[in-house]
Amino acid sequence: MLAAELKKITDWLIDGARSAPNPARMMAETCERLVAAGVPLWRVGVFIRTLHPDIYGRNFIWKPGAEVEIGSVDFGIQDAPEFNASPLAIVFREGIEVRARTDDPASKRFPVIDDMRAEGVTDYIALPLLFIDGQAHASSWTTKQPGGFTDQQLDGLRQLIVPLARVIEIISLRRTAGLLLDTYVGNRAGERILAGQIRRGHTDTMNAAIWLSDLRGFTRLSDRLPSEVVVEILNRYFDCQVEAIRRRGGEVLKFMGDGLLAVFPVTGDDGNAADICNKVLEAVQECRASVAELTYSEGGHAVESFRFGLALHIGTVLYGNIGGGNRLDFTCIGPAVNLAARLEKIASNLHRTVVASASFADSCSNGSWCDLGEFPIAGFSQSQRVYGLADETPLPSS
Repeated sequence: MLAAELKKITDWLIDGARSAPNPARMMAETCERLVAAGVPLWRVGVFIRTLHPDIYGRNFIWKPGAEVEIGSVDFGIQDAPEFNASPLAIVFREGIEVRARTDDPASKRFPVIDDMRAEGVTDYIALPLLFIDGQAHASSWTTKQPGGFTDQQLDGLRQLIVPLARVIEIISLRRTAGLLLDTYVGNRAGERILAGQIRRGHTDTMNAAIWLSDLRGFTRLSDRLPSEVVVEILNRYFDCQVEAIRRRGGEVLKFMGDGLLAVFPVTGDDGNAADICNKVLEAVQECRASVAELTYSEGGHAVESFRFGLALHIGTVLYGNIGGGNRLDFTCIGPAVNLAARLEKIASNLHRTVVASASFADSCSNGSWCDLGEFPIAGFSQSQRVYGLADETPLPSS
């Protein structure tokens, strides 16, 4: 009976677990089918390492009658004593199964088993999820059945783990692709690329608020400081902007040396332009404060203060694949981006941190702007009126 039911579950997994629309549902349905087949599961965990700059791995925890809990851990877990003293550490390191019955004195080497014994668990087995590239990920299976898992039930789990690993690997690869695209090109661009918008010339128009900034004095810093120090400074400087931008719905498209290009999409026919521009101003105020507090002092190298320049504009951009041959870049171009770049240079000439175009200043319902005058703009037939924040005092030249 158990063998026949396990065969059905295996076939379901090999077919792609099509009735499960997402990873959490796939895990829940797998466990529910096993319980229905006669495997008395209590708590099941799947632990997958990820390719992400901040996240070491993700975990999915199932219990009967509850929603699958999804969590993540950072790279610090590799040094955590509780992790290194767990069966999962052995699975990740050696790619082998680890069984720990709660009535076995040998299981005392794993402190986590004491917690499970107190919960009523009688048996625990950690099984490796081996991916095609040789990486070992992990799963854990527990029961409250008196006497623990039977040999037949354990054999069934071992047989099931191979097709389960294949499905998890496919899901993981798709997620990794999405995470990498999100990390390197941004969320919206990543979604478009994964959806198949990968050919040169695939572009769309988008109305957006444009954020273009750079770090003042970067050339001098690069000349007098070691390269590794410059990289660390840039990372800290960009930290002052990126999260503030993302929290307000913006997307960082490009880092260009010390420059940063971001967009805040405007929906409809400027229907929410005022709301978007107000959120941009919130991000501006946060960034100004963060950069003002930024200092660097390590290894005998010190920078006591930082200054940056920021241009804001709102307009239509061309958004998509641009490049040569088989090397493409997903970016935005157009007169609106060119104007933002020119405005950033004007901010530098005026010794101001923030300047905005007339269209951006006019779209804001919050914030007080002062008219800085009209300026000729290279490449544009007409002069452009430029605005600065009324609460900002121009910085002295340096």
